[in-house]
Amino acid sequence: MGKVLIVYASRANETKAIAELIAEGVRISGHEADIKKTSQIKSEDDLKGYDGYAFGSATYHGEMITSMKQILFIAERAELKDKPGGAFGAYGWSGEAPGRIFETMEHIYGMKMVSGPLMLKASWIGGGNKAAQDYGKSITAMI
Repeated sequence: MGKVLIVYASRANETKAIAELIAEGVRISGHEADIKKTSQIKSEDDLKGYDGYAFGSATYHGEMITSMKQILFIAERAELKDKPGGAFGAYGWSGEAPGRIFETMEHIYGMKMVSGPLMLKASWIGGGNKAAQDYGKSITAMI
């Protein structure tokens, strides 16, 4: 059984809801999932010991939330190379944050990423619940 860490930054709790659904998908696949807010990660040691990762942030004014940027700097020192990963987030208009997180995880950390970032307006719109659960399953399929 593998263990997946899901770290999120959220303003209106929609990205948190997506994180919880990704965790459900991880658990449905028979693996463990830990969900943490960005404020719970203080150093690279807090990121170590997991078999897979999902980082998520809402897009706010075309950017990811600042606390997620801080996590990405911390994660550079966490030795995530070749670990399975994914990126996600909720957005209102533009949705750049998940893509930027995804690219950082893939190109800077050298992680094995799922097919693309998960971008949802809301978890409850247009099959978002299933999409988020399936995203969690896709991360565990690489463990």
